[in-house]
Amino acid sequence: MIILDAPYASRPLAQWLGQSQHPVLANDFSRALSAGAKMPLNLVDDAEATRRIDAGERVYTNSENALAWILGHTSNKALSDAIRLFKDKAAMRERLAPLCPGLFCVTLDRCELEAVNVDDLPLPVVLKPAVGFCSMGVYVIEERDDWAAAVAGIARHEGEWHARYPEDVVGSQTYLVEGYLAGTEYALDAYFDEDGHAHVLNVLRHDFAGPEDTSDRLYLTDAALVEGLAPRLTAWLDQVNALVGARSFPVHVELRIDGDVIAPIEFNPLRFAGLGGTDVAYYAVGLRTYQAFLEGDDPDLPALYAAHPGDVFSLSLLTPAPDADLTRPFDYEALASHFTDVLALVPFDVQAVGAYGFLFLRTDAATAAERDWLLHADLEAFVDGRDGDER
Repeated sequence: MIILDAPYASRPLAQWLGQSQHPVLANDFSRALSAGAKMPLNLVDDAEATRRIDAGERVYTNSENALAWILGHTSNKALSDAIRLFKDKAAMRERLAPLCPGLFCVTLDRCELEAVNVDDLPLPVVLKPAVGFCSMGVYVIEERDDWAAAVAGIARHEGEWHARYPEDVVGSQTYLVEGYLAGTEYALDAYFDEDGHAHVLNVLRHDFAGPEDTSDRLYLTDAALVEGLAPRLTAWLDQVNALVGARSFPVHVELRIDGDVIAPIEFNPLRFAGLGGTDVAYYAVGLRTYQAFLEGDDPDLPALYAAHPGDVFSLSLLTPAPDADLTRPFDYEALASHFTDVLALVPFDVQAVGAYGFLFLRTDAATAAERDWLLHADLEAFVDGRDGDER
C-alpha cells in the first residue's frame, strides 16, 4: 500500500506506480498525479486502504504529510505506535539510551528557549525541533552567542516551516537540546521485515561545508562506502529494533559514526530519503528502494555498487539562503553546466517545498573537485539567470 501526499512525488516513483499498479490511496495529491501520468495509478478509496493496512499489508509514504491520515484512519496499533515513537526525537533518544549512554539531552517548550542560561549547557550542543524534517530548525550551538542567534532564527522562520508542513511533521511546541555528536554523519534508507530484521537499501555519507553547516547540500555513496558500512549498519539497526520492535516498517535514519561508536540522530518513519532523495539508488544502480521494501526484496547492495568501480554518486538538496526572495527564478541550466555527468536535475516549486530542487550527480577521480565546488557554491549566483563562479 502506498500513500502519496504533498509536496512532491518523484518521476521514478510515479512511473513505477503506473507500471506496477500497486494500490495507492486516492486523495487530492494522488488524483492529480494520476491524471497527469502516462499510466494512471491504481487508486483505492479510504475504506480499501484502511482494510489493507489494518490487515498488516506493508505501507510506504513519499511524505510525512501522510502520517496523519494513517494515524486517523487505521487501527493497526503496532504501526501507529512505531510511527509515533520514531517521529518523536525525544522519545527515541530515551528509548535508545542504552546504545548511546551519557549523551546530554533535554527537552524544552518553545516558550522556554529565550530564558535558557547557556552557561548551563555543555557546549557544543544541537538545538532542534523534537518533531522535525529536512534540517528545518536545526542549529549548532558552539559559543554562548550562538544560542540567541538560533532562537532569533527560529522566531524569524518558524512561520514559513509551519506554513509548508503540518504540526506532526515539523513541530512548533517542543525542542530538543542534545550534545553535539562527533564523527562522520551518514544517512540510511532501510526497512525492518516481518521478523524485525533490518535490510539496508541506501548508505549515504553526509558532507558539510564546515562545523556550523546543517544543510542537506551534499550526500554521496560509492562501492567502498557501501561495502564497508552496510553490514555494520545492518547489525546496528538490528540492535535498535531490539529496543523498538517495529515490523514491516521502512525508515530513513540519520546517524554519526566516531570510531567504534554509532550514535543515532533521528529516525523518519514510513519513508526513505525525502522529496525523492531515495532515488539516488535508482539513478546510481537501478534500485527502486520503495519497490524493494514493498515486495520484500533484499538486494545485494555491495554487489550492485561494485559493478560501478570508481564512481561516486551524489545528491544535493538545493536550498535557498535563509532570507532569499523565493519569487525570483532559478537558472537550472547554468547550475548543470558546472558538472560533467548530471544524472538528474529535478526542479521543485520553491515556495511550496522550500528548496529549488534535487541534483543527482556522478563523479569519479577526475571530476571529484565538482563535489567540493557544489558543497561550497553560493546558489544565489544562479537566481535571475546569473551564472555562478567558474569551475
